[in-house]
Amino acid sequence: MAKEAVTGELVYVNGPLVRARGMSRAAMGDQCEVGEMNLIGEIIGVRGEIATIQVYEDTTGLKTGMEVTSLGRPISVELGPGLIGATFDGIQRPLEALAAASGDFIGRGIEPRALDQEKKWHFVPTAEVGGEVYLVGTIGEVKESETIIHRIMPPPGLKGELVEVAPEGDYTVDETIARVRDSEGVRELKMSHRWPIRKARPVLRRLPPQEPLITGQRVLDFLFPVARGGAAVVPGGFGTGKTVVQHQLAKWSDADMIVYIGCGERGNEMTQILEEFPSLSDPRTGKPLIERTVLIANTSNMPVMAREASIYTGMSIAEYYRDMSYNVAVMADSTSRWAEALREISGRMEEMPAEEGYPAYLASRLGAFYERAGRVQVANDREGSVTVVGAVSPQGGDFSEPVTQHTQRFARTLWALDKELASQRHFPSVNWMLSYSGYSKDVGSWWTKEGMEGWEELRSRAMSILQSESRLERIVKLVGADALPDSQRLLLEVGRLIRDGFLQQSAFDPVDSFCTAEKQVRMMGLIVHFYDRARHILEAGAPALTILDLECVSALVRMKSTVPNDDLSGLDVIARQVDEELDELAERYGLGA
Repeated sequence: MAKEAVTGELVYVNGPLVRARGMSRAAMGDQCEVGEMNLIGEIIGVRGEIATIQVYEDTTGLKTGMEVTSLGRPISVELGPGLIGATFDGIQRPLEALAAASGDFIGRGIEPRALDQEKKWHFVPTAEVGGEVYLVGTIGEVKESETIIHRIMPPPGLKGELVEVAPEGDYTVDETIARVRDSEGVRELKMSHRWPIRKARPVLRRLPPQEPLITGQRVLDFLFPVARGGAAVVPGGFGTGKTVVQHQLAKWSDADMIVYIGCGERGNEMTQILEEFPSLSDPRTGKPLIERTVLIANTSNMPVMAREASIYTGMSIAEYYRDMSYNVAVMADSTSRWAEALREISGRMEEMPAEEGYPAYLASRLGAFYERAGRVQVANDREGSVTVVGAVSPQGGDFSEPVTQHTQRFARTLWALDKELASQRHFPSVNWMLSYSGYSKDVGSWWTKEGMEGWEELRSRAMSILQSESRLERIVKLVGADALPDSQRLLLEVGRLIRDGFLQQSAFDPVDSFCTAEKQVRMMGLIVHFYDRARHILEAGAPALTILDLECVSALVRMKSTVPNDDLSGLDVIARQVDEELDELAERYGLGA
């Protein structure tokens, strides 16, 4: 419940940081209106009657003596039907409404409602009068898009008896659709409610990760999986493909819903997303991808402190849909820009800096954000999850900088992007020697359950070959490949086969852009089968060059783009080709078929 508004007087202005006198009754985290234009701000410190406020808009023109009002409630998001397909700024102002009010550049002091107040939604009640409303019980449903059924839920924490439910019909988000009697009396419930962005929504209990988030990217799913409800970090220098990786995940991952947060990124990248997503077809449903996507756009030319709030806005929306039993994937691009906003406001507050000027609480803020990911149980034995994939932009590609190092403490999966691989046009440019996954054992049972029992062994074999190949590459740079024995030359070439034929993947190839889990296992199985048979023939005296000149080798490299996901019979053809050519070679060297 909102507290009484408190009015004070502006006494200090330093960029987005201002201070006001007469605010002793205001509370930390309260939303404020600053100056004559009612700029949106948030109290981040209270000392006596002086409140320190970070302003989420341009503060040009503010001067001492102006009025500051604390609204008595925290910065919050409006949650209800109408979020899907919308594009918001960092503090959940719809960009379409802002453009209508002020043109191409965002005007100051404009605070439109996040949800359309006039649009009517067809409400279908699902709860019965007399039942108990607790935590996130469902009152009714609304078809928000062709792919998302929006479950209308009371605000978390409300406990009481449902005394009235509106009949099926069309209602706006501001009309009453139910009444609940609790200890304070009868309360009216609408389709929408507000929730503080910095407060995690409560759950019944957290569940262990058990299923992978299938992204369709082989190097991620097969070697370094992230579980549904897990957290992954994607660090990489400029030009290594962080944004493309997250675009691919947003397009192809098997999450029910995507929340994409453009936090301090270049405007042209966000423009590409805004233009591309409405025209993309969801591979699972055939419907436009935007029908299961929410976009938070806070580009580098927008006010810096709104960038700091944007990741919490996106996370709160993700948790809301998680409570409806959806599996939500959050793409935060990039948390480095968010950390830079923290550093700027910390400097203006004259706080003692820590590593590289970042505030001492950087690690705790990162931890609080990533800990909001998880697979959870909500009311009525329903489950939902929020998976977080956070991009990090270390300056100069230095992974030892504070944001990357602290993030690795809270994310169990690391997809380290490599500048050298990117320069070789090897995408995704995930360095298999630096990357890791802490979920591989957790999700192993899923692969077995889905009929792919060999995944763990194949993954182990692939990593072993890649690690051995990496060591041999260093030797080759010193003495040349001709100095290696045939067994090592074969291993070196099989390592390259894995790199070029399996790990490298084209985001623009209609077949190779996405790869099913079954195809991934069968592809790697073919490569390992070829290597095992080739080693046996090599021991019988066949030269490595003769084996590597077989036509089946080029077929193995090309199978990623020649065999479609919905018809894997082409892999059977390649398997027969491999065996026939190796059988012929084995017979030539006295091994028989």
